[in-house]
Amino acid sequence: MKFTIFHESRIGKRNDNEDRLAYCYSRDALLMVVADGMGGHLHGEVASQIAVQHLTDAFQRESLPRLPDPFLFLSWGFTEAHHAIADYAAAHGLAEAPRTTCVACVVQESIAYWAHAGDSRLYVIRDGRVLARTRDHSSVQAMIDQGRITADEARRHPARNRVYSCLGGDHAPQIDFSRKTTLAAGDIIVLCSDGVWGALDEGTLVTTLANANVMTGVPRLLDEAEARGGETCDNLSLIALNWEENYGDDTTSMIETRTMPLDTHTTLMEGFESSRPRDRELTEDDIERAIEEIRGAIQKYSR
Repeated sequence: MKFTIFHESRIGKRNDNEDRLAYCYSRDALLMVVADGMGGHLHGEVASQIAVQHLTDAFQRESLPRLPDPFLFLSWGFTEAHHAIADYAAAHGLAEAPRTTCVACVVQESIAYWAHAGDSRLYVIRDGRVLARTRDHSSVQAMIDQGRITADEARRHPARNRVYSCLGGDHAPQIDFSRKTTLAAGDIIVLCSDGVWGALDEGTLVTTLANANVMTGVPRLLDEAEARGGETCDNLSLIALNWEENYGDDTTSMIETRTMPLDTHTTLMEGFESSRPRDRELTEDDIERAIEEIRGAIQKYSR
């Protein structure tokens, strides 16, 4: 595999960052995950951390160096993360289980596989156009599908944050899966929370990333989304990947996995230490306790 990848998460104007994102790759497979802890529910940041950490842990165990069945991996990963969040709520006596949206993508053998629950999105961009996009599990998406409102009206609709599928909570999530999507050199894969796509029209998102390397395009896009979000700006999280097939190019930011040992992985993940404003930093004890509690919640689902 040969690709360039960049990720960033910002708190926006919120008190806490309940978004989590990560990517992890072996020699022959790549996983990208974005989760958005749902505002208005308890411990949203814990739910998103459990989802992201569970999927990356499972990927490291099973991609040796590739996954036997990416769709089965995503199905089990989402379902078990959902149960791990519920177990966390039960273990801590929470009256209401924390919840999170989630979108995850696996790439191996130049084929992309993805799944989502909620309104965190994935886009595949090819030649400056959207080749594929997830469909939100939300009431406003249903209204768009019915022709009752336009996509532009949906961004300002008062019900735009209401989703009917998520990980955690009292009901099993609806999980939608993509078709196998063969990637071509120059394709861009984007995973983001609603704080990014909700502030931008689709044309801005596509052109900004299509006309720049992801290393410069992602910060530029987040700057624009943050500016448009104004004083009510939500958390913003985005992972973007430039897929490459030409091994003759020499680009220092590009990741080349051909020489990786079969049993190794590289992982980058946002954690609790980066989720709060500087004036509300967690202590080392707070961080260690949170990590240990989350690890306990997902331990029983480690196959």
